[in-house]
Amino acid sequence: MSKKIIHTTAAPGAIGPYSQAIQTGNLLFVSGQIPINPATNELVMDNIQDETKQVMENMKAVLESAGMTFENVVKSTIFISNMNEFATINSVYGSYFNEKTAPARETVQVACLPKNVNVEISMIAVAN
Repeated sequence: MSKKIIHTTAAPGAIGPYSQAIQTGNLLFVSGQIPINPATNELVMDNIQDETKQVMENMKAVLESAGMTFENVVKSTIFISNMNEFATINSVYGSYFNEKTAPARETVQVACLPKNVNVEISMIAVAN
């Protein structure tokens, strides 16, 4: 199988040796997104709602660059620095999905995330 590198300037560029996403066949593996505003390259850390929204907007941009939407997502992983923020993060995250077709998911609390952000999300999507 071949792999196709997915890249868009509508989402933050990779800050290490990885791609924003890799498509192989009908599968899309989207790297973890953190709350960097791609227009300014600055972190969005005013509050957990804005932080999560920026992460989801970054994810949306990467999905769209591969011709997909959140409806194509079959699996999400959410990394958070404080499980007490789960309800707020979940509310913002959930607003991007149809509850009846939402993907499988796990949420884990971690000790530290890149650039000391509070949330990072990665996804796997399948083309129709």
